[in-house]
Amino acid sequence: MKIHIKYHNPALEHIEKLKVGDWIDLRAAETVTLRAGEYRIISLGVSMRLPDGYEAHIVPRSSTFKKWGIIQVNHMGVIDNSYSGDNDIWGMPVLAMRDTVISLNDRICQFRIMERMPAVEFVEVEQLGGPDRGGFGSTGSR
Repeated sequence: MKIHIKYHNPALEHIEKLKVGDWIDLRAAETVTLRAGEYRIISLGVSMRLPDGYEAHIVPRSSTFKKWGIIQVNHMGVIDNSYSGDNDIWGMPVLAMRDTVISLNDRICQFRIMERMPAVEFVEVEQLGGPDRGGFGSTGSR
């Protein structure tokens, strides 16, 4: 499977799939200084054309908060394959929880591609027929 990629900053290190793990690291394409409480979309410096029927899921790396004190404000970014133009540059929306500096080429997030959800149809019914589990937050409680 091939993913076409365009780099928007010649100083950005190129993406490579590591042999271990299913996620691919993405890097900051700029140096960003944030104060605690500031919001910013950090450019990841790439545009991609994903294969038909796939979308990308972007999440922080496990070390991102520890290293830079930033959280991804939408929890998980979803990029479908229609966002594939030359200027559809991927970004990571973040909120700084402390003063921080993210440098060009810092690995701040990761992505993987997933098959898109198939077409669904909603059918209204009076009863679902499954056992009740007790509502939200009920797993494992008695």
